[in-house]
Amino acid sequence: MAFLTSFYAFLFYFAAFVLVAGLARKIIQYARTPAPLKIPTTPAPTTRTGVVFRMMREVVLFESLFRGNKWTWIFGWMFHFGLFLVTLRHLRYFIEPVWFPIQLIQPFGIYGGIAMVLGLIGLWARRFLVDRVKYITAPSDHLILGLLVAIGCTGLLMKFAFHVDVVEIKHFFQGLYSYNIQPLPADPLLLLHLFLVAVLMIIFPYSKLLHAPGLFFSPTRNQVDNPRERRHIAPWARELEQS
Repeated sequence: MAFLTSFYAFLFYFAAFVLVAGLARKIIQYARTPAPLKIPTTPAPTTRTGVVFRMMREVVLFESLFRGNKWTWIFGWMFHFGLFLVTLRHLRYFIEPVWFPIQLIQPFGIYGGIAMVLGLIGLWARRFLVDRVKYITAPSDHLILGLLVAIGCTGLLMKFAFHVDVVEIKHFFQGLYSYNIQPLPADPLLLLHLFLVAVLMIIFPYSKLLHAPGLFFSPTRNQVDNPRERRHIAPWARELEQS
């Protein structure tokens, strides 16, 4: 028991460090990458306010995906919105007292977990059934989708079939904050679920899943469509002109 607790405590410390450091590194890299051309995908907004609303629609509604492929949009939105509800539901393990909005979201988080897994299965099936998608699918795509499905399924199994002591789990994670490590239940399904989550945290900054923060730095989405009104000059090009 002591070994398992110590191992998982170290694992989550390491995973959190890799996640935060990796995300920070990639975001800095994105921010420093020059955008020498004015290339917003048309029809594009002509004002900064319009760009903000466009980004909000992309983040919340997946507007461009909806225009591109309805089936992919349905499964993608199911997965992402389900993941959002599941994440909110899991906040109860990290805060005390649990905020009232998080208490209200608890039953919806269960349905979110189901929607998340169904959406993932649909997205994974697409990589087998659609020839043009199957052609460009790499083994890493299958591994990531399999990892996400396994995380979702083990979580649902703990909810509906193999119940675990959620109070002890909460004590364990809150103990990580204060470096006061508390015993972790030795349920095999829980240990598998937590191990898969830690693996996801470690690979996240180096995988295709990084499209989440990358969206905000995409010049096809975050640029104003005003090339006639205002000349677009990348910062590095401006420095060359001045020299």
